[in-house]
Amino acid sequence: MKDKETMRERLKASPRLKHLLDCIIMNQRDARPRWYIRILAPLYQHRGRSSKIYSSVRMDTPPYRKFSLGKNSVIESFCCINNAVGDVSIGNHTRIGLHCTVIGPVAIGNHVNLAQGITVTALNHNFADTNLRIDAQGISTQPIIIGDDVWIGANAVILPGVSIGCHSVVAAGAVVSKDVPDHCVVAGVPARIIKRLD
Repeated sequence: MKDKETMRERLKASPRLKHLLDCIIMNQRDARPRWYIRILAPLYQHRGRSSKIYSSVRMDTPPYRKFSLGKNSVIESFCCINNAVGDVSIGNHTRIGLHCTVIGPVAIGNHVNLAQGITVTALNHNFADTNLRIDAQGISTQPIIIGDDVWIGANAVILPGVSIGCHSVVAAGAVVSKDVPDHCVVAGVPARIIKRLD
């Protein structure tokens, strides 16, 4: 564990090496990382016992950031997991459904179910300076925290800086832009509390 942390810190300290790793790992012309990344990833990623990542998942996970998948957790086909701008942590007994996108920094708890087509992104592109092209203004991140025992319905979007409390439900198609307390059901665009669970 200490060796992984030391390696991660050295990689973070070298911008040239980080750029090289980004070019190698995050292949821009292919839907999936190169085959050798699948061989190297277990050396710097933590994957719990009986966890599964389907072969069609795009893992943009450079070694200078943390990625962990808890025991008995699953990332289903055609998902994209990206920790290039922030760590990604997925708890135990958690399922990430088909076609989901997770862009760090994101912490997902235990016993969480994400249905199909969900976007969880802690990344925003800056755009406030009207004298500068948007693509030249860089990015900003705000961590997302999803508590234990949460169910998120299909095609929902979880935006930067949001915390979702334990035992809460996000309805299909909701856009969550504000924190969700424990034991609530939220729905709509933007998401609002429609029910409190006792």
